[in-house]
Amino acid sequence: MRVELNLNIKAISAVVFFSIAMAALESAVVVYLRELYYTDGFTVALKLIDQRILLVEMAREIATLVMLIMIGYLSGRNFKDRFAYFLLSFAIWDIFYYVWLKVFIDWPASLLDWDIVFLIPFTWLGPVLAPVICSATMLVLALVILQRNPRPSISLGSLFFAGSSIILFTFLKDYAIIIVSHGFLKDYFTLLQNKEFLSIASNYVPQSFSWRLFALGEVLIAAGIVKIINERLLTDVSIHN
Repeated sequence: MRVELNLNIKAISAVVFFSIAMAALESAVVVYLRELYYTDGFTVALKLIDQRILLVEMAREIATLVMLIMIGYLSGRNFKDRFAYFLLSFAIWDIFYYVWLKVFIDWPASLLDWDIVFLIPFTWLGPVLAPVICSATMLVLALVILQRNPRPSISLGSLFFAGSSIILFTFLKDYAIIIVSHGFLKDYFTLLQNKEFLSIASNYVPQSFSWRLFALGEVLIAAGIVKIINERLLTDVSIHN
C-alpha cells in the first residue's frame, strides 16, 4: 500500500527558515544576558537581576510565543494546519536555539547540562536534552498532523493533554516545591521583592531530573501520534476497499 504525502513543502520551508533565524536572534539575546550577569560561568541558580530587566525578559518570552503563534496562523488554512505549523515553528526554533548557543559560546558542553528553560509562570528547569526531546516530538507531531489531517476526539485530546501536563510538571516541579514548601505562594506576585526567596533561588541548583515521569509524558504523546497514524491508515484501507 502506497502512502501519499500531503505536505506543503513551500510553507514548511518558509516556517523552518524563519524559525532558524528567530532562534539565532533569541540565542544572541541570551549571550548578552550571560555576559552581563553570569561573568563567572552560567548556572541555573538565579542571579539577582534587576527587577526591571527581569520583567523585560519575561515580556520578551511572551513576544516570542506570540511570534510563533502568528507564523503558525499565517502559514495554515484552518485550525489544525495552524496548530501544526505553530508546533513546527516552536520545535525548529527551540532546537536551533541550542545549536546557535553552541556556535556562539560553545554551550552546552553536554546535552545533560542544566538550563533555565522558561520564566513564566515561574522558573522552568531541566537538562538541555529534555526540551530538545520535547521539540523533536513536536516536530514529528506537526508533520503527522499536516500529512494525516486527523479528526479531533476526546481520547486523542486526553492523551496529548495528559502527556503535556506531565512533562510540564517535570520542568516546573523544582520551583513549585520551593514556592510551596517555604510558604511563598501567598507572595507569588511579589516574589521578586522577597529577600528570602531570592536568597534561596540564587543558590539553588537541582540535583536530578524526573526522567521517568518525563518519559511517561512522552509515551502518552507518542501514543496519540500512533493513534493518528493508525486511524488514517484504517481510513485509507476502507476507501481503497
